[in-house]
Amino acid sequence: MALPIRSHVRNELYTVGQVLIGAGVVGLVIIGIGGTIYKVIAPDGGVSQAFGRSLSAGAASLGSLLLIGGLAWFSRGLTSPRTRNRYADLLVYTFAAAGLFYLAQLWIKGTF
Repeated sequence: MALPIRSHVRNELYTVGQVLIGAGVVGLVIIGIGGTIYKVIAPDGGVSQAFGRSLSAGAASLGSLLLIGGLAWFSRGLTSPRTRNRYADLLVYTFAAAGLFYLAQLWIKGTF
């Protein structure tokens, strides 16, 4: 039994809407990640502020970030797949929110 033409068009429009929303979220995530990296390595960012105090304080802060990242990398296999998926979704939507924040800041102030 063939689907009526209206149902077929409705399904296609729903698919196009999903693609557009997905592309929007991907764009926001990319802007969020890029903006966060820019905020960290900018001349007035976190890395320069850490090294501005002293070399040992900057090295200690970068070392602690590397240690936390390494521990997170090794511990990723210790959780159930359902928990990992929730954390991945949380990470994606956090960067999407950061991207939205950076776009709003760019719109209002003209800079990050």
